[in-house]
Amino acid sequence: MSEFVNFVNHGAAFITPAVVEKVLRQLPLWKMEFTQIHAPHFPHLVDQLEFLADAVEDAAEGAYKDLPYFALAEAVFALTYAHKKVDIIPDLIPNSGRADDSSVVRAVLIQNERAFAIYAAAQGFDWSRITSNP
Repeated sequence: MSEFVNFVNHGAAFITPAVVEKVLRQLPLWKMEFTQIHAPHFPHLVDQLEFLADAVEDAAEGAYKDLPYFALAEAVFALTYAHKKVDIIPDLIPNSGRADDSSVVRAVLIQNERAFAIYAAAQGFDWSRITSNP
């Protein structure tokens, strides 16, 4: 998992406010796309992506001002990564195509667990449903 943590940290370092704005404009379509993910080996992935998308929207639009920028940047990186069709493991590979997406999302949730748990509570989300477990 440490390789994914390093990968996420490196990628998040390139997330600027301009990138956040660009992703914010794309999120409605990405959220629809994420609901179509069929990944039975990664049962929490869709809920986790939707949660991160909601957190990004709320933080970027100013509806939630307590999310650290580091957590926001990592969430934007994870959403961008999950949206890409060709990444470390191409999404079209049956049963394992979403393994890398799930690992990136889990790395973001684990590294920022406290901040996201506070956000979840503030928004009335059940954190245990979003769990950072595989």
